[in-house]
Amino acid sequence: MLRLSKESSEPDQNDPAYLISYAHHLERQARQLETEKQMVESERLRLQREVNNLKVELERLRSPPLFMGYIVETLDNKTAVVRSTTGPNLVVSISRQVDINNLKPDTRVALNQRTFAIVNVLPASYDPMVQKMELLEKPTERYVDVGGLDAQIQEIIETVELPLLKPELFEKIGIDPPRGVLLHGAPGTGKTLLAKAVANETQASFIRLIGSELVQKFIGDGARLVREIFEFARENAPSVLFIDELDAIGSRRMDLATSGDREVQRTLMQLLSELDGFNARGDVKIIAATNRIDILDSAMLRPGRFDRIIETPLPNAESRTIIFKIHTKGMNIKGDVDIEYLVQMTEGGSGADVKNICTEAGMFAIRAERDHVLNQDFRDAIKKITGDKETTSRITTGFI
Repeated sequence: MLRLSKESSEPDQNDPAYLISYAHHLERQARQLETEKQMVESERLRLQREVNNLKVELERLRSPPLFMGYIVETLDNKTAVVRSTTGPNLVVSISRQVDINNLKPDTRVALNQRTFAIVNVLPASYDPMVQKMELLEKPTERYVDVGGLDAQIQEIIETVELPLLKPELFEKIGIDPPRGVLLHGAPGTGKTLLAKAVANETQASFIRLIGSELVQKFIGDGARLVREIFEFARENAPSVLFIDELDAIGSRRMDLATSGDREVQRTLMQLLSELDGFNARGDVKIIAATNRIDILDSAMLRPGRFDRIIETPLPNAESRTIIFKIHTKGMNIKGDVDIEYLVQMTEGGSGADVKNICTEAGMFAIRAERDHVLNQDFRDAIKKITGDKETTSRITTGFI
């Protein structure tokens, strides 16, 4: 207890207990002030960094815009010839910050506004259509989901998958792997399904385009698009480039043609040049598909462009049995399904027709408000798709 003086109620400042208490109080205040000082110093440093960043950003915004150009050739380590977008070819200096090894012909570069010196190397420019062709999410189909095409799957594996996954096998044998595969056959026989299975089984980037997408409105746009697609595939190697409906762009060239036909032929010639492999494609494999191989240009079919031409025929009875089992495997079926009857009734049909029948059978079950499919649903689906012809007539004339 503190001792009080007689004249006042205040504590005696000479009292040792008072002095010890007061010293502790001053120590707490000192620690609190030290903590506040550290917080203020930390806030000051943060604000200083923000000010510095804002100064850098302000300086960047105040800097003059740069011109864009393309490298024509490099003369030495200090100068190069560029093709400016604002005028003729120019001989310009190369900044020390630019790596001379990156200055290849047709490389996009940034040029100083006043001196036209090369100050930066710009990334390659691709048409947005090219970039959206890459499938970022791999298809879910696998080889086991393709029925009745065992021989075709084996050829696909040898031509596309093995060169990408095990290139040392071809090096040991001393041969170059096949460059491209052309799948042809009737619609619905599994050409696109095979390409999707390849995309899933390999670890390569998968780029898909339709042949008609290469037919552009303006002169030269189609050929430019072809160049950018193959360049994009090379930069994303290992990659698989799948060209569906090849006959839309690769049909036989005629002597008499309209201006539109001539533009398609220019695009075709650019495609032939890329397929020819004059510039090494590296780990880029080409898969093309068509329903009309008979109208393709002969130059498209020569070895060196498509080394493997694989036919996907209409499935026979054994293949249709396998396809029916594949598509009914995930269905909630009650009772037994007469697969033999279904196979007999789909004589001449394709794999896509078989899948359509299974889908229609499920729709009949949904229409009947059932959570399972009956054998009768498959029969009704056959009748709906094929009509009410006799079985013998279907076998004689074919399903399609």
